[in-house]
Amino acid sequence: MLGHGLSAVNGSSVPLATSLRPPPRQRHNNAILEESGATRVNLSSSLLMLLLPNLRRLAASILPCSSSPSPRYLYRAAMAAANGDGRARLRGVVFDMDGTLTVPVIDFAAMYRTVLGEEVYAAARGVGGSIDILHHIETWGPGEQQRAYEIIAHFERQGLDRLQIMPGALELCGFLDSKQIRRGLITRNVKDAVELFHQRFGLKFIPALSREFRPYKPDPAPLLHICSTWDIPPNEVMMIGDSLRDDVVCGKRAGAFTCLLDETGRYGSPDCLADDLKPDFKVTSLVEVFSLLETHFDLMPESQTAKRVSDSN
Repeated sequence: MLGHGLSAVNGSSVPLATSLRPPPRQRHNNAILEESGATRVNLSSSLLMLLLPNLRRLAASILPCSSSPSPRYLYRAAMAAANGDGRARLRGVVFDMDGTLTVPVIDFAAMYRTVLGEEVYAAARGVGGSIDILHHIETWGPGEQQRAYEIIAHFERQGLDRLQIMPGALELCGFLDSKQIRRGLITRNVKDAVELFHQRFGLKFIPALSREFRPYKPDPAPLLHICSTWDIPPNEVMMIGDSLRDDVVCGKRAGAFTCLLDETGRYGSPDCLADDLKPDFKVTSLVEVFSLLETHFDLMPESQTAKRVSDSN
């Protein structure tokens, strides 16, 4: 399964912001674009360099890693309240698959070493860097690409044999269905893996985009395509995934809410992350998403929302 794990060689460290490439030009006519309205404070570079280490240490000591909302969410919720709409509205949730809806079962380190070679893999780990293998392979010649994809397919087949659903995933999907909130899926895995997931666990995500859809995460195109298909603006959609580099960046670039699933705490406090990697929410299990959604979002079905507006008039 070529999921988020193939986006970083050093899985235990937060990817460098400099490794994030700007999104390529939009390739889908029906994709929708939205510019972020976040306000930035301009500080001189010298003052910022002096203050940043202390601010990070302070934030890490007083702000716990939890499902507390980010300033970006609070700003949107305040705008909704000012317009008389109450909490921020949520009409769709898009999930990553590997490591989010399914339990990670692939030895990605072994895959990296086999695809990249020991020297390249060791060098990348030694400098704390990261390699997006899908993009990296695209720079190789046809013969090298074929060999790399055959290795990846071998590891993917092994992963499919041990495919397990993430605890809380079935219950969360049932909860979303009860609220008439749409469910979509974006993965860097292959279409066959998505179809097997649907069949084995009796779930259906529409749309479900695999890596055959180009460009793939962290480009926002897949998420924007789903929003366009649903006819729902990105600011009423949440992206949930376990990768900062792929899932959170994809969601933020699209203008959606973002929720990071961090079971082991490998990413530390979100407040210490660069803005382009900082999720709106962080949870340690899918079970926590229930209370997160009910606390921070208006989940009323669209039909009831229309009735509420009609009654108020």
